[in-house]
Amino acid sequence: MGRVRTKTIKRASKILIEKYYPRLTTDFDVNKRTCDKVAKISSKRLRNKIAGFVTHLMKRIEKGPVRGISYKLQEEEREKRDNFVPIHSAIKTEDIKIDNDVLEMLKNTLDFPTIPQLILPSGDGKRKSKKQNK
Repeated sequence: MGRVRTKTIKRASKILIEKYYPRLTTDFDVNKRTCDKVAKISSKRLRNKIAGFVTHLMKRIEKGPVRGISYKLQEEEREKRDNFVPIHSAIKTEDIKIDNDVLEMLKNTLDFPTIPQLILPSGDGKRKSKKQNK
């Protein structure tokens, strides 16, 4: 069973990750040495607890964003995603296949102007069930 971490350990770990994210990894020993170098921690036991929680948070950050922690790389990544404009549209507007019901709905309820890309399927527009196909 896991141990309860105090507010001090959690707060110190979050601050360390925000400031020194590029130096930290998912390896406890590396994080322990980094915590020792960059922070003045009063005891070895407290340092090890902070390094352990930093390691835990780094593993969670690998899987996805962690609530309450924002670091420069994460903010830059978010901005790139927000500002990304695709070269080719995912929606092909050359041909839009619709059935008669959708066409009627567009004409009546939405007062939609005529769109030249709309294509009505050939046939009566009704699908045959599996029993009728046999």
